[in-house]
Amino acid sequence: MKFLHTSDWHVGKTLKGRNRLEEQAGVLREITQIAVGNDVDAVLIAGDLYENAAPTADAQRLVVRTLLQLAKQDIEVVLIAGNHDHGATLEAYKPLMDIAGIHVYGQARPAAKGGVHSFRAKSTDERVNVAVLPFLSQRYAVRAAEIIANTPSQNVGAYDQLIRDVLDNLTGAFTSDAVNIVMAHLTCTGGVFGGGERAAQSIMEYHVPAAIFPVEAHYVALGHLHRRQTIPAACPVHYSGSPYAIDFGEQNNTHVVCLVEASPGTPAKITDIPVTAGRRLRTIEGTVAQLTADPAVYGEDYLRLVITQPAYASMRDDLLEALPNALEIRIHPDHASTGATAGIATHQPTKTPAQLFSDYCHSVGVSDDRVTALFNHLHDDLTRSTARS
Repeated sequence: MKFLHTSDWHVGKTLKGRNRLEEQAGVLREITQIAVGNDVDAVLIAGDLYENAAPTADAQRLVVRTLLQLAKQDIEVVLIAGNHDHGATLEAYKPLMDIAGIHVYGQARPAAKGGVHSFRAKSTDERVNVAVLPFLSQRYAVRAAEIIANTPSQNVGAYDQLIRDVLDNLTGAFTSDAVNIVMAHLTCTGGVFGGGERAAQSIMEYHVPAAIFPVEAHYVALGHLHRRQTIPAACPVHYSGSPYAIDFGEQNNTHVVCLVEASPGTPAKITDIPVTAGRRLRTIEGTVAQLTADPAVYGEDYLRLVITQPAYASMRDDLLEALPNALEIRIHPDHASTGATAGIATHQPTKTPAQLFSDYCHSVGVSDDRVTALFNHLHDDLTRSTARS
């Protein structure tokens, strides 16, 4: 049987204020064409369909139409919520989606109550079991462990053990006569960031070792890290990565979907299929004269400019007139003192909210793990509810 693994669509994501919905539509159209062209039995979407918890009507319309197009081709569509999605909202639409042949999992549930999605592949009539694990923050993982594995929160330790407890329950429903798959949205220890992930929910306390996945799994379909990669483990563990560059930190990534072929008695074969519909992101350095000498060479690429000369008052206007797809303009550190003249940022590394808070605590002489834990708790609540207000 064949299935397609994809994740991290981030529909509705803008880049420096530029609407990308048309570009995202092209990417999803290409993914649909790949699925249909390869006559897959199922499409597995491992979280972060949307950029935030309250997507616009246009973003939802694009995603729903894509899912319906796949389902109309007699393709089993299974998806889980990521950390950018609002799981409870996805769950609210689950009964309606089920009728359309689209199987949505916004919240973790035990195997006995639907935590494992089972179906028969249309091509072989063989059984498929998909253990589904939507994103769980540390606080929500404790609750899920209590519900699913009956583990009292006061007796559970690290996040990876909580996830292990949940997975043990789900994969306990695997059967020897089926293709058994785990689909989850999380960070594996040793995974390489793609460049556009939400840092606060990818820090070490949210990492889990790949050893938590059982050898009985034919394939583990992961979402959350935007770089295509394989994680060494006893079974095949793969991140499909995002199908287009979400931010400039991902400009050098290779964007693919994973075509997986498997049967109950044989190992999975994985083939990467390129996704090319997304616009290229590029960071280029030079003087104003160098960068604007031949604008046609950049085509439709979105640009981040790093200027290697002193700034002057009309620099931004001159650059944008010649390069309308320049979304970000920075002054190189060698000329940082002149950046304010043109209202242009200097080229400096960005710190995560956790790092900024740590710096602040250090500056005022506060060193208390409880304060750090409270900040992480509040930040987690905030990022899970982004844009709902």
